[in-house]
Amino acid sequence: MKLTSSLLVLSALAPLGLMLGGCETKVTQVDPSANQVINASQISPQEWAQAADKLINSLLTSNVLDHAPEKPAILGISRIVNNTQQQVDTDELTKKIRVALNQTGKVVTTTTVGLGGKVEDPLAKQAAEYNQFMAGQKQVTRMPDYTLSGKLLEDRIRQGDNTQITYTFQLSLTDVRTGLAVWESEQQISKVARRDTLGW
Repeated sequence: MKLTSSLLVLSALAPLGLMLGGCETKVTQVDPSANQVINASQISPQEWAQAADKLINSLLTSNVLDHAPEKPAILGISRIVNNTQQQVDTDELTKKIRVALNQTGKVVTTTTVGLGGKVEDPLAKQAAEYNQFMAGQKQVTRMPDYTLSGKLLEDRIRQGDNTQITYTFQLSLTDVRTGLAVWESEQQISKVARRDTLGW
């Protein structure tokens, strides 16, 4: 009797085992430059990257950097404020912008000057100060000619089962000699999501 019960249980579980064994996670590679909507209620890294590219192009075509007091201009990255509901790595966005601007030859970004005395590369700052000390020079760190600051904003408008979500990526370039914003631009990403996709 026990043997018969065991055989019945095993025969009932066999199809389940085959089903579980046959389940695979399908992985699809994503093209970083592709304009794909992966999630209606969130912004993908590709979408943020495309917005950053457009802002970089806007800055370069404005020719503001051609009027720098010295060539190449020194750019300091100021605060990028995230006012969205998403966990956005703002350092990833600013790094992309820095790399693109450095490659133009018009700008070099400083890693030894930061907000509140915090620097991205403290070892580089110490090395520069040590070299100046050994050369008998006064310890002077060249300050940025421009600073780049920005905000990430999110707006939601609901109508019936649909919600329009708009993310705005704003950037401002400030001339530190005058304290004036010499270039500003923004890029928006808008999506419409249905109630069921948002989990409401």
